[in-house]
Amino acid sequence: MNSTTELSRRRLLRMLGAAPMLPLTGFATASLLAGCGGDNDDSPVATTPPVVPVATLTSVTFSSMDAPTLANAAAMATTTVGSTMTVNFSDSSKLDFKLSYKPFFITGDMVPNGAGGTVLAGGYVNIRNQPIIDTSVAGKERQFFSDSPDGTSLLTVPNASVAGVKGKPVFAVVQFEYTTLAQDGATGMYGRLPSPIAVLTLDQDQTTGKLSLVKYHNVDTSGVEGLWITCGASLSPWGTHLSSEEYEPNAFTAATDSQFKAFSKNLYGNETSANPYHYGHMPEVTVNPDGTGSIKKHYCMGRISHELVQVMPDQRTVLMGDDATNSGYFVFVADKEKDLSAGTLYVAKVGAGFSIDPAATTSAPLTWIKLGSATSAEIRQLAMTLKATDIMDVRTADPQDAAFKQVAANGAVEWIKLMPGMEKAAAFLETHRYAALVGASMGFTKMEGTTVNAKDKIAYSALQNCQSSMVAGNRLNVAGNGVSIPAALNAGAVMALKLAGGQKDTIGGAINSEWMPVDVKALIAGEDIAADALGNTGNPNKIANPDNLKFSEKLRTLFIGEDSGQHVNNFLWAYNVDTKQLSRIMSIPAGGESTGLHAVDDINGWTYIMSNFQHVGDWGGIHNVVKSTLDPLVRANYKDKFGSAVGYLTGELSQMRLAKA
Repeated sequence: MNSTTELSRRRLLRMLGAAPMLPLTGFATASLLAGCGGDNDDSPVATTPPVVPVATLTSVTFSSMDAPTLANAAAMATTTVGSTMTVNFSDSSKLDFKLSYKPFFITGDMVPNGAGGTVLAGGYVNIRNQPIIDTSVAGKERQFFSDSPDGTSLLTVPNASVAGVKGKPVFAVVQFEYTTLAQDGATGMYGRLPSPIAVLTLDQDQTTGKLSLVKYHNVDTSGVEGLWITCGASLSPWGTHLSSEEYEPNAFTAATDSQFKAFSKNLYGNETSANPYHYGHMPEVTVNPDGTGSIKKHYCMGRISHELVQVMPDQRTVLMGDDATNSGYFVFVADKEKDLSAGTLYVAKVGAGFSIDPAATTSAPLTWIKLGSATSAEIRQLAMTLKATDIMDVRTADPQDAAFKQVAANGAVEWIKLMPGMEKAAAFLETHRYAALVGASMGFTKMEGTTVNAKDKIAYSALQNCQSSMVAGNRLNVAGNGVSIPAALNAGAVMALKLAGGQKDTIGGAINSEWMPVDVKALIAGEDIAADALGNTGNPNKIANPDNLKFSEKLRTLFIGEDSGQHVNNFLWAYNVDTKQLSRIMSIPAGGESTGLHAVDDINGWTYIMSNFQHVGDWGGIHNVVKSTLDPLVRANYKDKFGSAVGYLTGELSQMRLAKA
């Protein structure tokens, strides 16, 4: 190997152009180096074109790390990355990158507010933007902060300028789903606090691609009545953060529901001010050039268990995750590009042949029921003026009245009668119940993240579990709705949905989209097992309970984050859709969930994978073998289990292998 092949990492970064990965600038070719002389970092780039042909990027692969075990308990109690990413070129040369995880902060840290002071990362505030105080331990009162960071978007803004940035400003929008417990360790806080959402200003080093936190800004959510259980998120094609509000509160029982009353008290100072119809919608955050942000909610996209929507390349069609029992496939088609404030809502009927077996040779066809068309403004007005009983009569026992229809909705069997003239209100404010009423296939369980492979025109959708409402004979399974499997697969599956145009709804109306799902087939599935020696009840070498999904067009890779009660450690996986290779690339601290996944192909010539985790040390029965060993380690690492990380995967060039002469 001559001296030109031993260029320093810095020189490689400066000389070569495209962007393979994490956050290293790309390499058009390894053989291009033959046209460059010397290994001095400061020597000019040769202007004479190389005589050798330029090799092109052909593929990216990930090695699969082993799952950590008690042989290295410390690795089970923190984020562990043992994967190598290999960039392959057309001349057979390769570059290997050793991956690692870099957090911006642990929730509960005091971080810079951009004005010379600090702010509590993940801290909760009320409708007046005042701190919400945890008083559960006398003498140790403190502001609540989240242990569950979730959906994250990485983006740039034209003409951005933020004090303290030395390279280029990059922004991350991070939402915080909930906090598990008050500091007394006993008082459950899930869904009882309004979810905060923050804009991070990050300084992107133009030599290394490293991201450093410069400013943390809490988005004022008072104008949208606060946020309810913000889970997965995605980046819109026009550069906004598309948030979520899952498990929409039951408007028929909200007045007596202890969780919703506590939410209202923490947000407004009393138990009655919060209106359940203000929650369960699709929030959108716009980042400003100064690192602040503004937010609005779209009421016309259905009031469902929103999680991780995916806007298609037409910038109008939105496939939505619906993280509920008796959930369905919902699609919103906006009237205008880059504007989700008006459009048409559809829900799927699943045809014959549905299967969660990836070996199945056929797909189940999808047809689409039009639920209605609306603007966000008109549905918000309905939300402010109607009570639940104005829209529907809902009974939990059979009223023995033919005017009522039995449905399975939100994990319960109910009997429903629609009030006269309330079709639009029902479609957009009682979307789950109305979809079941009109015959949609509301049979899925915990339909989580969605993402799109634009080149192949395939969408992917995660089913965290395939159980209860999906299983034939279960009381929540609706015979004939197309979603019926012979036995539960608790470990879940990822489904693939083919996309096409020219579709019509079930009454013959044309659907104005070239990106409608037309069928569904299992792509990859987990495997239930008897508990192994560590406690896993899902095969640790396969996915279990997939949640976050993100597809990288450049890497041809589907990234899968787990929310698993079957893996002792949850994992982040990389699945190559061409080679079908599944690789474990990161292990989350035991008892935690892999969240905040966002694959970013190119920001200023760099590629990133964003990843968070939440609720570390949330011990279940599968942790009985490891809990006594890991609990003190997790507590030491993550603020007595009250803190979790927000960060990203990065890589260091570890080996360059040139093509054979």
